[in-house]
Amino acid sequence: MPRVLIITGDAAESLEVMYPYQRLIEEGYEVDIAAPSVKKLQFVVHDFVEGFDTYTEKAGYTWPADVAFADVDPSDYVALVIPGGLAPEYIRNDPDVQRIVRHFMNGDLPVAQLCHAAQVLAAAGTLQGRRSAAYPALAPDVVAAGAEFVDAAAVIDGQMVSARAWPDHPAWMREFLEILRSKAPAAT
Repeated sequence: MPRVLIITGDAAESLEVMYPYQRLIEEGYEVDIAAPSVKKLQFVVHDFVEGFDTYTEKAGYTWPADVAFADVDPSDYVALVIPGGLAPEYIRNDPDVQRIVRHFMNGDLPVAQLCHAAQVLAAAGTLQGRRSAAYPALAPDVVAAGAEFVDAAAVIDGQMVSARAWPDHPAWMREFLEILRSKAPAAT
């Protein structure tokens, strides 16, 4: 069974971890969640409240990490998913995260990233010359990384599919699964 890797950490957006996790399992892929260490992760829920200038944050689900970043052999996986939330802000500086991201991005392997995940790709030096969606407040960060910011639900750039946030899940995952199925079909 082909394996997909999700890289994340504490304060990741609950929906942005659990939706692709469950959708990929439903599709027939094995999914591992990698984090700074093997432990129970605390996710958060971001919501858009009328009258607020930005999103709100509340405690979300907890979920166990399967593997530590340092122990990931990216060649064991056919694709990479990077959820958003606050986790990308701190995991982007981990040298093993950068190693993992470069393996997928430079290897022309399927990558799904959304929301604040663009911070991880920027830190790994893999956004330059690409087109990428991200949470709209990150548009200057995407541009500073040498990419074109695109305000859309599912931006395809080669093997990478990006999106703005969890409301984009249907379009984002539909496009990602199309690429993933063509490169590494799940056993039926």
